[in-house]
Amino acid sequence: MIFLAKTEPFISLNIWTAIFTLVNLLIVFFIMKKYLFKPVKKMIDDRQQEIDDQYADADRSRKEAAALKEQYETRLAEANAESDEILKAAYRKSQLRDEEMLKEAQEKASQTLRRATEQVALEKKRAMNEIKDEVSDMAVDIAAAVLARDIKAEEHKQLIDSFIDNFGESHD
Repeated sequence: MIFLAKTEPFISLNIWTAIFTLVNLLIVFFIMKKYLFKPVKKMIDDRQQEIDDQYADADRSRKEAAALKEQYETRLAEANAESDEILKAAYRKSQLRDEEMLKEAQEKASQTLRRATEQVALEKKRAMNEIKDEVSDMAVDIAAAVLARDIKAEEHKQLIDSFIDNFGESHD
């Protein structure tokens, strides 16, 4: 026998319950939207903005550091170039001073040599004049001796030898 009983449907739909549930869902949604979603979204947006600002600051700081590094390297290169120029100028100045000192020393040596040469020439001239005077005096003495007596050829030779001997002794 088949027993037929009244069965209720597995899913039943009550319109008033559905509307009440829908209204409750909408009220809860608006309350959560106002008091939960908006503050949470605002907190997330604020946090995202803070993170974006930190990234922007970090990027700006990185760019500033790169610019400062480039400026530092430029100044360092300029300082190196300037120090090279100063060293080159000092080297050129020292070379010019060395050349000037060498030129002065050469001029002094040349003047000293010229004075010595002039003095030697003067002494030589003075000595020649003294020799000429002595020779003249001797020639006059010989001539006076020859005239004072009549000399034979042999005596004449002795007078000349005596003159040469006296001349050699007076110059030693």
